[in-house]
Amino acid sequence: MRILLTGGSGMVGRNILHYYQKREYEVYAPSSRELDLTKYEDVKTYLKKIDPEMIIHAAGLVGGIQANINNPVDFLTVNTDIARNLILSAREYGVKKLLNIASSCMYPKSAENPLKEDVILDGKLEPTNEGYALAKIYATKLCEYINKENKNFQYRTIIPCNLYGKFDKFSPHNSHMLPAVIRKIYLAKVYNKSTVTIWGDGEARREFMYVEDLADFIYFAIENFYLLPQNINVGLGHDYSINEYYLVVAKVIGYNGDFVHDLDKPVGMHQKLIDNTKIKKMGWQPKFSLEQGIQETFNYFKTLV
Repeated sequence: MRILLTGGSGMVGRNILHYYQKREYEVYAPSSRELDLTKYEDVKTYLKKIDPEMIIHAAGLVGGIQANINNPVDFLTVNTDIARNLILSAREYGVKKLLNIASSCMYPKSAENPLKEDVILDGKLEPTNEGYALAKIYATKLCEYINKENKNFQYRTIIPCNLYGKFDKFSPHNSHMLPAVIRKIYLAKVYNKSTVTIWGDGEARREFMYVEDLADFIYFAIENFYLLPQNINVGLGHDYSINEYYLVVAKVIGYNGDFVHDLDKPVGMHQKLIDNTKIKKMGWQPKFSLEQGIQETFNYFKTLV
C-alpha cells in the first residue's frame, strides 16, 4: 500500500515512520521543502505524482501553552490552511482512505470528563489554545462532511490525548508540558538548584501518552481501517496531576530538590481526560507506563544535550 504521511519530520510523524520501517508499506513522507502544504496546487501536483492509496495527516504547527498564547493567528490559520488543502485535494484526486490526527484540545473546556467524541462543539474552548483547537475542529468536521456526502471516501479522525516522547521539542519557547518539565528538572539537577517552580497549584490533571503507543495504534488502525468509527479517542483512560508528573520526572532524573508553586501562571483546563471506550472495544491498549515513557524520553533528551 502506498501511503502519504504528512508531518514526517515532527514527533508523531517520525515515530510513525519508525514503525513503518518494519511493515510492508511504501510510505512517502515529504519534507516541507518537497511539499508546501500551504499551497493547494502543490498538494494536488504531489498527489498526482505519488498516487497514494491512503493519507495519514500528522502535519501542523504545534507548541505548548506559551506558544499558543503568543501566536494564536498562526496556530489557527496555518493549521486550517494545511488541513483544507490536503483533505480537499485528496477528495478531488480520489484518495479513498484518510486518517486525520486531531487533538483532545478540541473538546469544550467545561465538558464532563472523561471526554467523549460526541461532545465536540458542545461548549466554549480553552482560551489558551483556542486557535489551534478551532483548526483541528475544522479538519475533523471536514472529514465528517466528506464521508457524509460520499461513503466511498472513508476519512476518519483519530483524537489522541497529550503526547510526549522521542523527537519531542524541549525548547522553553515551544515545548509542551512534559518535555518542558524534563528539561527544567534536568537543569535543576545539573546546576544544583534546591527548588523547581511548578505553574499553578499543580492539581490540574492531564493525560499524557508515550508517542510510540500512538504510532502503534496508527498501524493497528490501518490493519482494521473499516472497523474505525468516524472519530475515535486514543489515550490511556486515566490521568495524573501536574504534581505527580513532576515527581515521576524527578525520580527518573534523580533530582532530590523541592517544588514551589507559582499561582500567578496560567494552567489551562483543570482536567482533560478522554474516554477510551472505543479503542477498548477494538481490542487495543497502550503498552508504556508513565515511568517507562519518561525514562525513554529522558534517554532521548540526553542525546541532545
